[in-house]
Amino acid sequence: MLQPKKTKYRKTQRGRMKGNDYRGATLAFGSFGLKTLESAWVTDKQLEAARVALTRHMKREGQVWIRVFPDKPLTKKPLEVRMGKGKGNPEGWVTVVKPGRILFEAEGIPVKIAKEAMKLAADKLPVMTKFIIAHNYKA
Repeated sequence: MLQPKKTKYRKTQRGRMKGNDYRGATLAFGSFGLKTLESAWVTDKQLEAARVALTRHMKREGQVWIRVFPDKPLTKKPLEVRMGKGKGNPEGWVTVVKPGRILFEAEGIPVKIAKEAMKLAADKLPVMTKFIIAHNYKA
């Protein structure tokens, strides 16, 4: 799973997910991408499941880039513990995605296969997404 090697703080505050993402909103590496249409927390397990589905459908041809990294610790209190007594322990890692953010990019495969692969990856994610193609792509 994806997770940072080292962080400045062990626990972070939740924060807010207002507005759109303007950074990371255009294709930078590949010809095809998966762009988010809503904001959410995407966990490391969801990203890994989407990546596996994507690469398996592509039959390991072409190249895939993951454009987000889960660097926010997700805390959770143990089961059957009363309220209060501080914040729970870190359980996993999430990344905050906002509308417009590109999650995955791919290159070196036909459009049809890329579209199907991105749909399979999108089914593993908790956000609505859309398939995008680079404006300078030539079939």
